[in-house]
Amino acid sequence: MPQKNTIIFDLDGTLLDTLTDLTNSVNFALRRYGLPAHPEDAVRQMVGNGVAVLMERAIPGGRAFPEFESCLRDFQEHYELHKKDFTKPFPGVMEFLKEASEKGFRLAVVSNKFDLAVKGLCKDFFSPYVTTAIGESPQVARKPAPDTVFAAMEELGAKAGQCVYVGDSDVDLATAKNAGIPCISVSWGFRSREFLLEHGALQIADKIEELWEFLP
Repeated sequence: MPQKNTIIFDLDGTLLDTLTDLTNSVNFALRRYGLPAHPEDAVRQMVGNGVAVLMERAIPGGRAFPEFESCLRDFQEHYELHKKDFTKPFPGVMEFLKEASEKGFRLAVVSNKFDLAVKGLCKDFFSPYVTTAIGESPQVARKPAPDTVFAAMEELGAKAGQCVYVGDSDVDLATAKNAGIPCISVSWGFRSREFLLEHGALQIADKIEELWEFLP
């Protein structure tokens, strides 16, 4: 088996704690239409499948809400302005990325967050360690389709046998499976260890330093 030298990360709930900013933008959009706000713990369960699904889950009636598209647009515009108000890397992330880069690992991020935000956040928080960042766009199918993973692999010049995927959700487990690469799940993000086990996780790290135990 080829040596693993490429780590492809999910973003929200894996590298970045984005929950407060996501919740604030969701509730900003909801309040504009007289809709009830959600606490962070509720929004935690809504994220992972892209912003349209997030708002579909947040809005009573989902896409049947007459002003769904306008509400979604208000969320996106607010989030673009406020995506770094409270967002920060999880403990140990920067140290891990630095060490991995120094050891020669190629590092990428693939996310169901819209592409502009993914590229901006990775540049602001993870440069120079993460060199490839790909988010949701009309040109590529979002996770759990493997397309963003394949795009990252192509950009990095990596083969599947060299890659490992790291994420915090059932979407990430399915994405890695669809891409034909192993997945290391993390329990500090938006889904619990119990949830991950129920959805087929075989390797779970409770702290980012534990990722080394699963990397040959």
